[in-house]
Amino acid sequence: MIEFNNLTKSFGEKQVLRGVTLNIEMGETMVIVGKSGCGKSVMLKHIVGLLSPDSGFVKVEGKIVSELSQKELYKLRTKFGFLFQGAALFDSMTVGENVGLPLFESDERPSQKEIDKVVSAKLELVGLPGIAKLKPSELSGGMRKRVGLARALVTDPQYILYDEPTTGLDPIMSDSIDELIVDVRSKVNATAIVVTHDMFSVQNVADKVAMMHEGRVHFLGTPEELLNSKDEIVLQFIKRTL
Repeated sequence: MIEFNNLTKSFGEKQVLRGVTLNIEMGETMVIVGKSGCGKSVMLKHIVGLLSPDSGFVKVEGKIVSELSQKELYKLRTKFGFLFQGAALFDSMTVGENVGLPLFESDERPSQKEIDKVVSAKLELVGLPGIAKLKPSELSGGMRKRVGLARALVTDPQYILYDEPTTGLDPIMSDSIDELIVDVRSKVNATAIVVTHDMFSVQNVADKVAMMHEGRVHFLGTPEELLNSKDEIVLQFIKRTL
């Protein structure tokens, strides 16, 4: 369903992606790990056309993303939910307004009553019923992440992209977010891609894990295969993160 084919990307003189090839199957949870600056988040941005490759391509449902027209790209993006690293909530808006924003801005905008109904359902799905009238400033870090996830789910996406979902959270809250990712997958049956440096999250949520190193996929396998690997680069990464 999502295919990276020899993808390269540079920013000035810094080459971040040096030929990434990776297939992500429908319905699976793929976790992408690697040290900071290895290109994990850059990969996510290519999937939804926020960045264009220098060479190679990303295909979604058989279509090369960088070759889509603006109209086609917009249509593709409606199939994706994106949980940003810092949740990216608008502090001037209520929780309900934040969660309902993708529906409010859509071409086929539902009525406010319908939006409120969907918002209520998604907040309940992430374990936060009845908080629609609160402001983001009244929420804890973990609650903000959950609200961000509710917003990502509000359009019933086929794909969910998680960018460092547990960053900045304590271990108990991190486990809670991991449990939520697994729970959401079982309920909405979406393909998920999780970018993280948290090895505990890898063990908790991944079907497969891809480890990035020097701009390429260095390892691809199950979490168990990663943890049992004898590869020196893999061992060094695991040692730094556990």
